[in-house]
This record gives sequence, structure tokens and C-alpha cells, in this order.
Amino acid sequence: MYSFDVKKTTGDVIEWIRDFFEKNGRDCNAVLGISGGKDSSVVAALCAAALGKDRVIGVLMPNGEQADIDMSMLLVEHLGIRYTVVNIADCFNGMVSGIENAQVGNGYENGGISQQARVNLPPRLRMACVYAVSQCNNGRVANTCNLSEDWVGYSTRYGDSVGDFSPLSRLTVAEVKAIGRELGLPDVLVDKVPSDGLCGKTDEDNLGFTYAVLDEYIRTGVCSDPETKALIDRKHEMNKFKLELMPCFEYKA
Repeated sequence: MYSFDVKKTTGDVIEWIRDFFEKNGRDCNAVLGISGGKDSSVVAALCAAALGKDRVIGVLMPNGEQADIDMSMLLVEHLGIRYTVVNIADCFNGMVSGIENAQVGNGYENGGISQQARVNLPPRLRMACVYAVSQCNNGRVANTCNLSEDWVGYSTRYGDSVGDFSPLSRLTVAEVKAIGRELGLPDVLVDKVPSDGLCGKTDEDNLGFTYAVLDEYIRTGVCSDPETKALIDRKHEMNKFKLELMPCFEYKA
């Protein structure tokens, strides 16, 4: 029977973060993007518990107007961590314009920017921003993905999927929420409906199943609906490449 010891796991993650910084930057700061959702909220809280609030820097990155940026502000004020707000709108618009109006040659036809590229561009720009802020502040970048998202590839490659250390990548959504409550985060942050903030849909709308169903399947192997099980398995297989090192040619002399 599967069970989750939230108190022990929370303590273990905090110690793991301390150990990472002891080995990979004893005097460095933890730097992470703050979305106002549960994952970045829990990672920020874990880092603050592990290192102290003065060694955590949150980067808030609206793309123009962000309707729920008050959630991000609630988190940084609740934890008392340092933060910076960098609006990526000019960068995003400039990149889109540059692609749409790019000079072409040798038969290349400029079809503009696709919807998928437009959706994935902001998280890639945000990660570039987080790394820039990190390099300006003697930082190490915290990844905020969880096991459930990684399992079905619900992240942007070279966007929110990267980082220097990852406290949550082996923990499901339900477990992350439990840790958030253990750390005393406001319920409004822990229970915020997950959304990529890009296409106007929730994560579960896009996935086609709930995180509760996915979490149970990951931890127990049980999924009562065959169609949902097949969908999860298909997404898992299709998106494994996001978690693997880039394939490279092995030279043999």
C-alpha cells in the first residue's frame, strides 16, 4: 500500500538542497522563476527553509499584463525573499517580429511563427532571463518541474524543464501540494488551478486527464479507464526525450 510521509520527505528535500549547495556553491544563491503556482511556491519555500530567505531570489516575468501576478507577489512577500520583476513583453514581441519579418533566401519560405512556437517561446525567454539574473547574483537556478508533469512531457524543452538542481522532479502533484501545506504556504497558492498561462486552458484541459488520476497511476500502476491509461502511456513514451541527454555521435578512431 502506497503512503507518503510528508514530514520526513520535506525534511529530506531541505537537507538535499543544503547538500547540493555545499558541494556546488557554498556561498551561492538559489534563483528561480516565480509564477504564483504551487511548484515555484514550494521550491521557493524549500530553498528558503534550506538556505535562509536572504539566499533566495525570485524572478517574476510577466509577458505584458499578467492577470494573476498578485499570486507571485503574495508568495515573495509571504516568504520575505528578494525578488525582481522583469517584463519579457519587449523581448517576446521583438522575437516574434524578427521571425515574421526575417530575411530569407535559397528557397526558404517565411510562414511566420506557428502557434506552437508562440506558446513555447515565453518559457524559453523566461529561462534565459532567470539564468541571466542568476549569473548577476552568484546563483544556482532551481528547476520547478514535478514528476507528474515530467511523466507526460508537460514542460517546455529548454524552458521550464531546465535548471541546475531540481527539488521536485521525483514528487507527484499530490505530494508537492502536501509539502506546500507542511511548509505553511497559503492555500490559495497550493491549490491554485494549474495553467501554463499561455493558451488560456488549464493543465488538465490540455492533458485530457486529471493530475489525481495521473498521480495514482504513477505511484500504484492503477488506472481504471483503459483509454486514459493508453493516453498517459502514449504521452510518456512520446516525451521521454525531454528528460534525456541530447543524442550525440560517438566517434571511434
